[in-house]
Amino acid sequence: MDLAKDVFAVCVLDVTGSVIERRVLRRDAFMRWAERLAPCRAAMEACGSSHHWGRWFAARGHTARLIPAEFVKPFRLGGKNDAADAEAIAVAARQPTMRFVAIKSVEQQAILAWHSVRAGWHEERTALLNSTRGLLAEFGVVIARSADRFLGALPTLIEDPRLPDPVRAMLLEVREQLAALNLRLARCDQQIASHARSSDVARRAGELLGIGPVTSSALAATVPDAKVFRNGRQFGAWLGLTPRQHSSGGRTRLGHISLRGNVYLRTLLVQGARSILQSALRADPTHASRLQRWIRQLHERKGYHKTLIAINNKHARMLWAMLAKNERYDADAWQRHPMHPPLPPGAA
Repeated sequence: MDLAKDVFAVCVLDVTGSVIERRVLRRDAFMRWAERLAPCRAAMEACGSSHHWGRWFAARGHTARLIPAEFVKPFRLGGKNDAADAEAIAVAARQPTMRFVAIKSVEQQAILAWHSVRAGWHEERTALLNSTRGLLAEFGVVIARSADRFLGALPTLIEDPRLPDPVRAMLLEVREQLAALNLRLARCDQQIASHARSSDVARRAGELLGIGPVTSSALAATVPDAKVFRNGRQFGAWLGLTPRQHSSGGRTRLGHISLRGNVYLRTLLVQGARSILQSALRADPTHASRLQRWIRQLHERKGYHKTLIAINNKHARMLWAMLAKNERYDADAWQRHPMHPPLPPGAA
């Protein structure tokens, strides 16, 4: 099925893979048609409404499958239209090596809605600060690029005689808008923090250094089942933290990181890794932990940005192990690995 808001294209295959039916239906007609289906495999591209339809079909005894759009594209023949997309989805779903997207629950999508509006309001707040700062520069008033400094200077600017009356009136409107946005962001943070405390997955993920309430909540809501990934390396690749390959003839060529997968979750992980990196660089070398020593050595050899990606990749693998194996964070787990030699007495 190729999903849309009002028009749905359907392609039905039999057990041999032959097309036996094609339909283009309006929303109500599509639901009536789907209600009469015998139990089957219902495949859709992973999109905005696909999780809703995945739950809808699963509740009616069907096997629902969501496929990433990039995996469907190679199976599309000819031009792009709704019917061709539906057939490509049907063919892709039959592939034995196809990877599917886990269907999110209503509760997971509900908390992700809070994350989504939080990100949108944060962008709106940043845009308002930047545009106002640029407008003030046209009147000779320059403020450092810091939200705290701008908010601290705003009461003084409203009374500044250097600014024309219309500009000071505009600053009053800006102050009211910033206050409203800050209040909305605080409510979002409250809802997200409550979810991070109530979710077992989020609580365990939050034990990892650099994973705060926002990141742990987003992880718990975005990854319904970590076992869909075979290992931590595949989970890191899904987050876009592994390099692109251009290998041929037995020669391996690695490029920049792929930046695929969930942009929001990857951004949160990068922010957490940045704080860990800064903490490791400021730490006293004589009292640094094993992880901090590894970060400092890698930073000396590879530089800031590559070290940041390495920390993210390590975090991704550790998070996958904790989620897929239902374990808590253990900083000493590496000592019990069969490939690690035993430590001498007194060593840390």
